[in-house]
Amino acid sequence: MRSKARKIAMERMQILIDNALTNAKTNPELSQRQAFLARRISTRHKIRMPYHLRMVFCKKCKSFIAPGINSRIRLGRTSIKSIRITCNLCGHTYHKIIPQ
Repeated sequence: MRSKARKIAMERMQILIDNALTNAKTNPELSQRQAFLARRISTRHKIRMPYHLRMVFCKKCKSFIAPGINSRIRLGRTSIKSIRITCNLCGHTYHKIIPQ
């Protein structure tokens, strides 16, 4: 029974994040709400969000950031190749290292 609930919760989280990404430009309040619901589903069912779903949330303010809409993405120019993601809501910048 628990595995079925976890599977349904994962599917719903994926659907909500996909809808939030598509609605981010036209209706930002709706996309924030959909992302909040996906996060709430993961906490309610004690499921860790997969990496591809977690990366659309700011690590500091925990709000939904759509790439290019309410966040800035830049490539690092150091010897270690990385992507710099800046949240336009709180200003926090974090790095994702690109494997060689």
